Amino acid sequence: MTGAPDRYVVIGNPIAHSKSPDIHARFAAQTGQNLVYERLLAPLDGFEHTVRNLIREGGKGANVTVPFKLEAFALADSLSPRAQAAGAVNTLSFKNGGIAGDNTDGIGLVTDIVRNAGFAIAGKRVLLLGAGGAARGVILPILEQRPVELVIANRTVEKAQELATYFAKHGPVSACSFQALPDSFDIIINATSASLTADLPPVSPKVFAAGALAYDMMYGKEPTVFMRFAAQHGAAVRDGLGMLVEQAAEAFYVWRGVRPDTASVFAELRAALQAK
Repeated sequence: MTGAPDRYVVIGNPIAHSKSPDIHARFAAQTGQNLVYERLLAPLDGFEHTVRNLIREGGKGANVTVPFKLEAFALADSLSPRAQAAGAVNTLSFKNGGIAGDNTDGIGLVTDIVRNAGFAIAGKRVLLLGAGGAARGVILPILEQRPVELVIANRTVEKAQELATYFAKHGPVSACSFQALPDSFDIIINATSASLTADLPPVSPKVFAAGALAYDMMYGKEPTVFMRFAAQHGAAVRDGLGMLVEQAAEAFYVWRGVRPDTASVFAELRAALQAK
């Protein structure tokens, strides 16, 4: 490789915990791409300034994490269809004097479920717990897999209903409260923040069909409360580490046009988590 490496960053606040630099360093080494990828802390009131300064310094792109995904959406000059649907941006590309916004979270989740976990979404009943930004970002990619039904459940049912109405043109999606949930879903995805506080979404064990997959977008060394609850009621369980790796791989592809192998990177990250 010759010449100065292309520069990419992940912007957030806080940002010290981000595993994205480790993931992209592995992707770059694996694919022979000449780049560096760093953490960049932006002031809570200084996201746009941070991005424009990065562009002036020759940066090629950025991932965006909490709490700036909505600001990234507003800042972008152009948006991919999946970013428009998500209403948020986690991947910025700087080219031709403009800022292009994309969202790779949903495809990261779908890839992890379908390819890595081996659970088809097509023809299945899917339950999405939560109606915040994490949920919104994955609805279109899920519907593109053609489930027979997608139900969005939320404490505030009006928020879930807004999402169901917005995405209705893309597939069979409906909304309900946690209390009114029907039974027997094939795939149950926890997109609430409950796992951050070791809480359990208020769902009945009856939501888990025989052979169901329970997926928590959070991840850690130990299974989340939701994963333990699901496992006790016969579901296969998976946390969000694979989604993290797969959304990063999609961003890498958006920037570099190369698809890295994710299995080895996932295994290394899992081993590092377990070693803590």
